[in-house]
Amino acid sequence: MSKKHPIISVTGSSGAGTSTVKSTFDQIFRREGISTVSIEGDAFHRYDRMEMKAELDNRKAAGDETFSHFSYEANELEKLEDVFRTYGETGGGETRHYIHDDKEAALHDTPPGKFTDWAPFADGSDLLFYEGLHGAVVNDTVDIAAQADLKIGVVPVINLEWIQKIHRDSSQRGYTPEAVTDTILRRMHAYVHCICPQFSETDINFQRVPVVDTSNPFIARWIPTADESLVVIRFKNPRGIDFPYLMSMIEGSWMTRANSLVIPGGKMDLAMQLIFTPMILRLVTDSKRV
Repeated sequence: MSKKHPIISVTGSSGAGTSTVKSTFDQIFRREGISTVSIEGDAFHRYDRMEMKAELDNRKAAGDETFSHFSYEANELEKLEDVFRTYGETGGGETRHYIHDDKEAALHDTPPGKFTDWAPFADGSDLLFYEGLHGAVVNDTVDIAAQADLKIGVVPVINLEWIQKIHRDSSQRGYTPEAVTDTILRRMHAYVHCICPQFSETDINFQRVPVVDTSNPFIARWIPTADESLVVIRFKNPRGIDFPYLMSMIEGSWMTRANSLVIPGGKMDLAMQLIFTPMILRLVTDSKRV
């Protein structure tokens, strides 16, 4: 954590909706004229696509059915922690991109399933923005959470998360629903032990809860819309949060606990704008003072 070079970390599992949250932050950064460096959690995977397939086969042959991208050992977490620490100390660092599909391949001139080369950050950024799987990990070897100034969890209820992943991976990445289901099952152990503990480290969690039937996510024909959902916003430390103001600005919102606000799903972008804009401006202002 560094007042001079602040870091915002958005953490959520595959299909949770972190990319949508990133879009809202991009709007805030653009509107407020804030220069950022953005890094993706996928850049810190330990293996490219073919290497991961080989590692999965080796682990399966050895009797390990739980290894996945969620697993700590499948990622360069020490490297991620070092990037966070270096940015906090100097405003510098490096990242790369993992290429998911042909569209990204054309953009980065790198084949799908491969990584681009590591490249240094542009100079003069106001803050670092991370979005991925492991932005608030604390374990025996790393404490990534300690390096970030603002940590946000994106945690839909599990059935909704699965529906979103199945639809995204099927429509955008060409996987069959059966293949995506197999991936979900294989990732459950690491989801419980590597992903969920991070949401106790985050400062604010956003949990979308559908109000339509999602009891069998594996046959759902469509993703529940924002208007068919509520969002629970939990603040780890509610001190300084102006709940009366937020409820007056977000129609249909109410408090369920001293640190929790519930809003209509369609108001999530507005809520994020209202909550995060002053927090971001405070981080940038404090960094410039230092």
